[in-house]
Amino acid sequence: MNRGIKSLLFIALMATVLFGWISAGHLPRALHADATSHYEELQLFTDVLSIVRKSYVEEVSMREMMRGAINGMLSALDPHSSYLPPDMYREMRIDTSGEFGGLGIEITVQDNILTIVSPIEGTPAHRAGLQSGDQILKVEDRFTKDMGIMDAVKLMRGPKGTTITITIMREGFEAPREFTLVREVIKVRSVRFRTLVDGYGYVRIAQFQERTADDLRQALKTLHRDNPEGLQGLVLDMRNNPGGLLDQAVKVADTFLSEGLIVYTEGREEGSRMRFNAASRGTEPDYPMVVLINNGSASASEIVAGALQDHKRAIVMGTQTFGKGSVQTIIPLSDDSGLRLTTARYYTPLGTSIQATGITPDIVVRPMEVREMDEGSVLNERDLRNHFDTQPRERGEGRPVHPRHTLSGEDQEDYQLMRALDLLKGWQMLKIFDRPAA
Repeated sequence: MNRGIKSLLFIALMATVLFGWISAGHLPRALHADATSHYEELQLFTDVLSIVRKSYVEEVSMREMMRGAINGMLSALDPHSSYLPPDMYREMRIDTSGEFGGLGIEITVQDNILTIVSPIEGTPAHRAGLQSGDQILKVEDRFTKDMGIMDAVKLMRGPKGTTITITIMREGFEAPREFTLVREVIKVRSVRFRTLVDGYGYVRIAQFQERTADDLRQALKTLHRDNPEGLQGLVLDMRNNPGGLLDQAVKVADTFLSEGLIVYTEGREEGSRMRFNAASRGTEPDYPMVVLINNGSASASEIVAGALQDHKRAIVMGTQTFGKGSVQTIIPLSDDSGLRLTTARYYTPLGTSIQATGITPDIVVRPMEVREMDEGSVLNERDLRNHFDTQPRERGEGRPVHPRHTLSGEDQEDYQLMRALDLLKGWQMLKIFDRPAA
């Protein structure tokens, strides 16, 4: 065994443990046993490292072996903890700014299989029809089983205009299918908005980035201006939103809440136990809201949906969310690399853990294809012989009202969106019927 390697590793990796072991005579028996156990485990590690350095068929650099050991250690913890080499650490910081090169998908690992959390709207992955829950079996000729997230991301990113083929398995596929995509510079527009019909607004949040809360406030300001008689309802669409920055999720929820807890986190360290509360300043009027979610809604989008649901500020509609309720802290390391480590769990205001369960909608509405039915030959009053014609009204009566905003064909084909709009309109009608008669 190479004693030099062992000594070096013990000095670099075990200073604290060895100090406790050498001083064990002054420690309680339980701590003594714990230190001895740690020593034995690290002894095994250095034995294996020494054997590989001495006997492996090819010479391997110490840096490569240590990074491999770190990756293996972190992958044994959970799907989201990982080591970020310097290039991936830089890419990660670029992601949250809203512009990066690649395909436009958020991925995770489920049952040791690389799985799509959601495609990002308007990207090559979205246009190709990739879906939440799709399993990525191969990237080019490399199988992804037991592949780490960062390795997969590195494979799928590349220069703009280059092609890449990924092999997908999906529920309903008889066999895996290949999708060939052209990489683009992904510029994620975090917030999109429009007026659906007069008085009813729509805001879509695709991802939580550095400017999401500011962009949301600007969108709402425009919607109020475009609807001078006031918003009678709002649809907040977070379907296929893979999450993003925690502080932006808190600010988005705070936009619609005047007080109370938004989210809290629980972890082992004191710094990982946090509580975020709403403030009354800048809160939107209390108009009816529907939040749309689905299986592609994860992390930060689940925080917003959970907060608005628990405070009964909005009706949550759609399907069960992804269930990523863990907090990852990015810790910079000395060589410009980083450590992405799960440090806490998210909880909704009422104490529900999002992790592995997700947000359950108040009203379950599954996506469906909307088709207009042919009613055939329909008999109306005007088809009857000797029917009465409409009597002209006096001037000024019954003047038709021309709407400023009408639904697009794409909106009308979105079954979940139409159900949300119907609910908001019904909400408004109930308010009208509740008014006392004059």
